[in-house]
Amino acid sequence: MNDEIVAIYCLCDDILKAINHRGDIQQQMSDAEVMTTAIVAMLYYGGNFEKARKAMSEPQYIPNMLSRSRFNRRLHRIEAMLLTLFEILGQVWKQLNTASIYSIDSFPIPVCDNIRIPKSKLYDGDEAYRGYQASKKRYFYGVKVHLMVTETGEPVEFFLTAGSFSDVRGLRVFSFDLPEGSTVYADKAYNDYEIEDLLLEAENIKLSAIRKHNSKRPVPGYVQFLQHYKRKVIETSGSLLSQLLPKSIHAVTAKGFELKVMLFVLALSVNLWVAT
Repeated sequence: MNDEIVAIYCLCDDILKAINHRGDIQQQMSDAEVMTTAIVAMLYYGGNFEKARKAMSEPQYIPNMLSRSRFNRRLHRIEAMLLTLFEILGQVWKQLNTASIYSIDSFPIPVCDNIRIPKSKLYDGDEAYRGYQASKKRYFYGVKVHLMVTETGEPVEFFLTAGSFSDVRGLRVFSFDLPEGSTVYADKAYNDYEIEDLLLEAENIKLSAIRKHNSKRPVPGYVQFLQHYKRKVIETSGSLLSQLLPKSIHAVTAKGFELKVMLFVLALSVNLWVAT
């Protein structure tokens, strides 16, 4: 664990230097240290910032640790840098993905169990956040993570939406900032012939979605086999993300909840980088 923490700090510090980021000279705790503490909280403490803050305040790590409230305020201020870290890692994964094969899917992140929805204060009972999880045949209340990964499972793009936001609508939100000639595999929820044609014509990117039984554009059997086989990697990525998530994510505000969800996705990418 010690080696992993050092590697995470070096990654954060090097990237901040590469983008010429300079923190306030009066800061006793650098932005790289704040980022490291947040990522460590996701990887080893189930998103509990307080446990990570106490563990990282040891002399060999960060002796000038901020107080709980100041740490949270600093973390919210550097959200853009956390997203930059994810994007830079995403560019690295794309360069290493020489086959240019990707997969997309969405994963529900519930705020609370269904029975507690009336008492939830994060989204004030907004029905837009009530979604349906087909794999478990049940409803959930929270947000969706829409994720794109490489052929070997490294995340390169993601965004969050309300729970009721459909996957096919998510196709119009993905930036598809991929090399020309890429292939993106998806399940049957992503059938949109207009987007398929537009991607192929404008970007030479092939969207290969599993067809429904009544599809007007059926595909041969060998293509169906390939679609199911290639999509296993996104399911594995979803499982790895689920392993990082606690039973429930503690947050006081909706913004704080979404920040934690974003940090879990970032931590997944950083963890894969540390393991290489």
